[in-house]
Amino acid sequence: MGCEQQYNVLSKIATNDGHSEESPYFDGWKAYDRDPFHPTQNPNGVIQMGLAENQLCFDLIEDWINRHPEASICTTQGVNGFKDTAIFQDYHGLLSFRKAVANFMGRVRGGRITFDPERIVMSGGATGAQEMLAFCLADPGDAFLVPSPYYPAFDRDLRWRTGVQLVPVICNSSNKFNITRGALEEAYKKAQEANIKVKGLVVTNPSNPLGTILDRDTLKTLVSFINQKNIHLVSDEIYAGTVFSHPTNFISISEIIEEDTECNRDLIHIVYSLSKDMGLPGFRVGIVYSYNDAVMNSSRKMSSFGLVSTQTQHLIASILSDNEFVESFIQESAIRLATRHKIFTTKLAQVGIDCLKSNAGLFFWMDLRGLLKEPTAEAEMELWRVIINDVKLNVSPGSSFHCTEPGWFRVCFANMDSEIMEVALRRIQNFVLHPKEANVPVKNKSWLKNNLRLSLSSRRYEEVVMSPHLISPHSPLVSART
Repeated sequence: MGCEQQYNVLSKIATNDGHSEESPYFDGWKAYDRDPFHPTQNPNGVIQMGLAENQLCFDLIEDWINRHPEASICTTQGVNGFKDTAIFQDYHGLLSFRKAVANFMGRVRGGRITFDPERIVMSGGATGAQEMLAFCLADPGDAFLVPSPYYPAFDRDLRWRTGVQLVPVICNSSNKFNITRGALEEAYKKAQEANIKVKGLVVTNPSNPLGTILDRDTLKTLVSFINQKNIHLVSDEIYAGTVFSHPTNFISISEIIEEDTECNRDLIHIVYSLSKDMGLPGFRVGIVYSYNDAVMNSSRKMSSFGLVSTQTQHLIASILSDNEFVESFIQESAIRLATRHKIFTTKLAQVGIDCLKSNAGLFFWMDLRGLLKEPTAEAEMELWRVIINDVKLNVSPGSSFHCTEPGWFRVCFANMDSEIMEVALRRIQNFVLHPKEANVPVKNKSWLKNNLRLSLSSRRYEEVVMSPHLISPHSPLVSART
């Protein structure tokens, strides 16, 4: 049977392009899959910097598991719980699991808020949680406002099977991509003019891809806006525990509504998971926490299609119930994320690459606008293809995040070890210092020279640019042999 005939016998959902696999975001992953970097077996391969995965604290969790073999039902010490765990699958979830997750959610928010275990609804990862809320809150054709730039897979998670539309709320670099009331009103007005019914606003806090957190005033603006419009607010807080720079603390939407007695709580919903804060995406632990009883009950019924296995629930409950471990893990994770973030951004600044100031997430927002031959989406894609094919780094272009300003790229920094990080940094630095070798289509070549003079001392500039042979062979500025 030919390909066209096969598609004719499938459903419209199965054959449409709603999964958004044609996005450069996913194309970068495919490039990595075809030619993955390995330090010895494939040193010239593509380094994965498009995956927001937290691998910096696996040793802490592995150490805990080694000290608590009874937490697993697949060990001699834990096998007594095998039968009860294997046969039990209530879609409400194990009470011990819900209590432990609720406790953890409070702890990563500084203990300033508490969460009710009875409002914890589990899902197969944040992907399933987002879709579940979309099904609960909107009908096909309805829309959610989403501040851009935003996570590319929202087009899949929120739209593909639900028929819901997404309307970008345009944010700009001129104010560090902050969400303003004016931008919200403009997006809402455009939807109305297009005869699109807006059912809600979806925000990510901390932001993916920016790595920034929403301040108290902005959160109050969001609550005021959705209350005035009588639409829902979905706060995706899956990076709540990745804030690594203080005194700026993460503020959950749950804190704001505790203070705002006039807020209609039925409009507030939180998405959470353990994929980022704990670095456990393979466990597929997603959470919907809704202040709306009807949404909570409906989403719990829908969770039947994406439950977390009781074996996973049992293990997670054991880990998160160890308050001493949880506290030390949160603190150590913040230290390691801060260290890795500083290394990357400092090394990039040495060769004139700026990044948006951020203090959360597993990535940073890199500014390569000066490397574009012209400020267009086409020029951004041309530059991105060079980075993928010649520099061999999978960084994600801003256009895939619906960013309206060409030249921004998301770079993930927590999904690799220190050795791979050094290789990646050498590739980036060599790419900027020697653009001709990488066939960089730069129109304004003076940008490189000017940026380097601004970011380096005059002596260092001469060493790096004018006399590269003077650099120590162990310096990270030496061209990588890749």
